[in-house]
Amino acid sequence: LEIIYAINQRHLDHVAALFPGDVDRLRRMSVIEEGDCKRINMAHLCVIGSHAVNGVARIHSEIVKQSVFKDFYELEPEKFQNKTNGITPRRWLLLCNPGLAEIIVERIGEGFLTDLSQLKKLLSLVDDEAFIRDVAKVKQENKLKFSAQLEKEYKVKINPASMFDVHVKRIHEYKRQLLNCLHIITLYNRIKKDPAKAFVPRTVMIGGKAAPGYHMAKMIIKLVTSIGDVVNHDPVVGDRLRVIFLENYRVSLAEKVIPAADLSQQISTAGTEASGTGNMKFMLNGALTIGTMDGANVEMAEEAGEENLFIFGMRVEDVEALDQKGYNAREFYERLPELRQAVDQISSGFFSPKDPDCFKDVVNMLMYHDRFKVFADYEAYIQCQAQVDRLYRNSKEWTKKVIRNIACSGKFSSDRTITEYAREIWGVEPSDLQIPPPNLPKD
Repeated sequence: LEIIYAINQRHLDHVAALFPGDVDRLRRMSVIEEGDCKRINMAHLCVIGSHAVNGVARIHSEIVKQSVFKDFYELEPEKFQNKTNGITPRRWLLLCNPGLAEIIVERIGEGFLTDLSQLKKLLSLVDDEAFIRDVAKVKQENKLKFSAQLEKEYKVKINPASMFDVHVKRIHEYKRQLLNCLHIITLYNRIKKDPAKAFVPRTVMIGGKAAPGYHMAKMIIKLVTSIGDVVNHDPVVGDRLRVIFLENYRVSLAEKVIPAADLSQQISTAGTEASGTGNMKFMLNGALTIGTMDGANVEMAEEAGEENLFIFGMRVEDVEALDQKGYNAREFYERLPELRQAVDQISSGFFSPKDPDCFKDVVNMLMYHDRFKVFADYEAYIQCQAQVDRLYRNSKEWTKKVIRNIACSGKFSSDRTITEYAREIWGVEPSDLQIPPPNLPKD
């Protein structure tokens, strides 16, 4: 503790010399937070003790500079950097999707496996009929394989021609699995209202783990499974809509579901996702993204062109403006009949007939304590999902967008990320030196 006090004293002397008389700044930047109980602000201690501080996507790094550590950025701007996350193409393409890797190798060679930016060469094949056919065929094979596994595990009949709509990540309010639930209920109500109408069939998969003590996350899982129980057993719906909660979501399951996905859900409230890497895995494996302008989605849209993703909803500045004005969920609930119907069904026990009050905490949170503004993005999300349906009906145009996404995913290789860390933070250069594995004696 004495050492921390000494570090803080030296730090505050430095700040006071640069900003004389600014007592408030000293209070904001101190490592010790004064209060009923003195606390140590570990984040401040980290920034003071580090020679470099970085966010993990451009939007995240900007938020770090402009709000989280604004005072520290003003003190030492040269310390702050951005390093956009990446994923390894060896695991997340070659290993988990050998069919796709193979047709890419046939067209552009193997160079992309150690230099993912070479995927750009696929842009010349966006209109190539044979390649479009091959990409669509690989996806269909992956879907058939995964369907068989799902049917075995969950005893639910899957329509392999349906759109595989996948939302897999930690269960958390900010990731807005609840927004997805509202869309599922809206689709269900539309099918029930007009069963003769042609709907694009969907198999919606939601998966992820909840932290042990996180009550709301557990309730979200309960809601997903309860919606599934109703939807999957309704004869009017048939195989047009299926809802599956993927249990025990983990890397080995991700390696199977990601290559089979058509639609990737990345729908966090703008300004809350640091980067995300699942979004990159889906992009590389030929799923189209429906998402907000948050985390690395921003850079994915920049690389592939916003028109090749399904972008919807509030941007960071819209969220800030809504905070200033005051977010009132009830306004949206009263203005949007489909939203109201869905919320009323959750709260009345339609999805939990044996325990009608089961989801009262969920509804209460959405109506009165929702920091992540689910209702505010509901309308834009539903409209964007309708665009997804329209494009999915045109298999060829859909696959062209898929190829564009794969071709533009090169930036999101961890090789690029680690090279940037090495050069710009650690001050080391890559070398071809082979280090012997630990089981072999060193020379």
